[in-house]
Amino acid sequence: MLMFLEKSKEKKSYKKDKTSEKPLRSIAKTISWRIVGTMDTVAISWILTGQIETALAIGSVELVTKMILYFGHERLWNMINFGKE
Repeated sequence: MLMFLEKSKEKKSYKKDKTSEKPLRSIAKTISWRIVGTMDTVAISWILTGQIETALAIGSVELVTKMILYFGHERLWNMINFGKE
């Protein structure tokens, strides 16, 4: 926890952050992680239900809902000053 707090005290500008990782790279990572997460959900759902159709349906719904929830989560965090300069 202390390490997290120490890092939040470091002064970083958007410009510096932008040069360390381009926004397109972040978008690609977000999409690839969502694919991994959905595959995990489908696999677990298939194991639990024994039905691939049900597992795929759960995965499809989860794919959309998790993106919507994540967007809302990001917007809420954007209103919090913690860790901002």
